[in-house]
Amino acid sequence: MTIFIATFVVITIAVMGMAVGVILGRPAIKGSCGGLNQVGLAGSCSGACSIEEKHQCEIKKAQENQQ
Repeated sequence: MTIFIATFVVITIAVMGMAVGVILGRPAIKGSCGGLNQVGLAGSCSGACSIEEKHQCEIKKAQENQQ
């Protein structure tokens, strides 16, 4: 029973810490232009990318299509 209470307290503290981050207006987690886009399994860079990153993504895709 002691282990259960200790685990419950640790998890509760972790959840409260995450809630404080949301309440204080921490920016949301964002994706990147990397990951599956680089392997060719995803469509294209999406809303998380800046205009410059999208431009670089388009250049890479054009170079890949030429090969």
